[in-house]
Order: sequence, then structure tokens, then C-alpha cells
Amino acid sequence: MSIFEAGMMICFGVSWPIAAYKTYNCKCVHGKSITFSYLILLGYICGILHKIFFSRDIVILLYLLNTAFLLTDMFLWYRYKNNPAPAADKKE
Repeated sequence: MSIFEAGMMICFGVSWPIAAYKTYNCKCVHGKSITFSYLILLGYICGILHKIFFSRDIVILLYLLNTAFLLTDMFLWYRYKNNPAPAADKKE
């Protein structure tokens, strides 16, 4: 197991629940990129496949947990994509 890989996954893992919580609370996705989320999802899938085929260790659980949080945030993006931007962000 690489402690550095685990550290990276923990740092990323902290950000996804926060992002999903903020999206859920404000009910808007203004400024979020679903394309960026799909690219990160692809990266997590590649990491999971690498762990399955080449380097089985406990870090795969961090990949799976991060993927679940990311998918939650992506679900919320689709749920709230048609909601208007907050009033402070609207341009007149």
C-alpha cells in the first residue's frame, strides 16, 4: 500500500461530501462542470481497475468511497441543473 496514494485519496475524499452538501443546501449548480466530474469519475474507474488487476490493497476502498461521493454530487447536478443561479451571481 502506498501511503501517498492513500493520502491523496483521503484529501480528495474530504472534498466530495462537502461539495455535495453545498449543492444540496443551495439547490443550484451554477459554476459546476459536469464534464469535469465525468473526467474525475473516469480517473477513479481507472484507479479501481488498477487496484483489481495489478495492486490489490485497502486503498481500493478509498477509491470506491470517493466514487460514491462523486456520483452523489453528479446526481445532485442533474437534479438541480435547471434551477436558476443565486441572485448574487446573476448578471444584469
